[in-house]
Amino acid sequence: MNVWQRMTHKQDPKVYADKDKKLVPSLRTIDLLALGIGIVVGTGIFTLPGIVAANHAGPAVTISFILGAIGAGMAALAYAEMSSVLPFAGSAFSWINVLFGEFLGWICGWALLAEYFVAVAFVASGWSAYMQGLLAQIHLQLPDYLAKATDFKGHGGVDILTVLIIVLCGFLISKGLKNVSRVENTLVVLKVLVILLFIAVGMTAVHFENYVPFIPPHKAGTNFGGWQGILAGTSQLFLVYIGFDAISANTAETKNPEKTMPRGILGTLAIGTTLFVVVSLVLVGMFNYKVYAGNAEPAAFALRKAGHVFSANVLSLVAIFGMLTGLIGMQMASSRLIYAFGRDGFLPSGLSKLDKHHNPSRALWLVTIAGAIVGGVLPFTFLSNLVSAGTLIAFIMVSLGIYRLRAREGVNLPNPSFKMPLYPVLPALSAIVSGIIFWELSVDAKWMMVIWLIIGIIFYFVYGIRHVKQNEPM
Repeated sequence: MNVWQRMTHKQDPKVYADKDKKLVPSLRTIDLLALGIGIVVGTGIFTLPGIVAANHAGPAVTISFILGAIGAGMAALAYAEMSSVLPFAGSAFSWINVLFGEFLGWICGWALLAEYFVAVAFVASGWSAYMQGLLAQIHLQLPDYLAKATDFKGHGGVDILTVLIIVLCGFLISKGLKNVSRVENTLVVLKVLVILLFIAVGMTAVHFENYVPFIPPHKAGTNFGGWQGILAGTSQLFLVYIGFDAISANTAETKNPEKTMPRGILGTLAIGTTLFVVVSLVLVGMFNYKVYAGNAEPAAFALRKAGHVFSANVLSLVAIFGMLTGLIGMQMASSRLIYAFGRDGFLPSGLSKLDKHHNPSRALWLVTIAGAIVGGVLPFTFLSNLVSAGTLIAFIMVSLGIYRLRAREGVNLPNPSFKMPLYPVLPALSAIVSGIIFWELSVDAKWMMVIWLIIGIIFYFVYGIRHVKQNEPM
């Protein structure tokens, strides 16, 4: 095979099915919903509405969430069909490998790795902010060099709580998927209950004048106000919708994935969007959006400022445990992606080895250690900008992949139990919308993703192309 033939070689789906037999299918629809909602309704719902309102959209942060849901919703339909036909570990990485060939599969997987990897650090960083807010209520405060990541100006040091929680979740996941699912399901129920508590209490402190003007005027030369601010807000908070993307990485460990995975993906998006819209409306109605600038715990802050100190502390306490669901979900997804890289030879094959709990433990601890380093050093707002870039690249590739998938369904691939509606218009529209949101990302985020992809391309030609296992069962 010459280089071009290697790059365009499409993996045989039967090989993936054979390789993934070692993974135990134990996840049900309710487990997928818990994983998805745990990620979607995670750090983002407790942190981003206030930050995006203050920095970009004002009260129109609600519109930013709705636009994000529309963009993510179209991609979710594509993911649902893909996971129904190709129920393999590694989600979009494996799908694109089958449909377009190993080079584009690697590029998609490399972009996903940035998404999952940075998301682990981002979620843990948000958890740390809430934990520090709660500790402050009992007059405990860490020194700056242990409480804050660097701000690139010589301040801060290492966020030690971020490091500790990532390591703790890695240890929990290493004990087996069944145990993780029980913890995840319980924490998700608690988290949804405390979100409903915030909505109920917060509504009593809403002042309608805080909604005026609902769309603040655009400030020239900035990404604040007007539709420019709304779109900039959408690009920053788009990371909250990666929950359905992350659960698709666990397809090989799902019972009856042809039906279960579409239900988990679409159910996650519907529940998550509803909660985001209501929470953001209440939050910006309680106080002028400007008070949330730079605040990584705006929901608890708003309740305290409104005099509901007990409710604020309950929210912080449950949020601290509830955010663990998002962290667990992202660490699981990223470890399964690393497993898939090792399975195919893009990374050393040792990363695909399973332990006695049928966990890819080496992949898990690689993600855990790397995420702890990044989350401990890089600041929260910087991380939130980077997560969305990898997500959007994967969304574009999966949406366009539907055209290749349809041509093979019923020929050499199974007919799906779920199909993306409005074909052939919707897949193209989904890719276009994701492309527009990507364009609205910060300059830093776009450049970081370009650099990340260049590193991935170099790695492919130096290592991957010479080690990839083509059509080789394990």
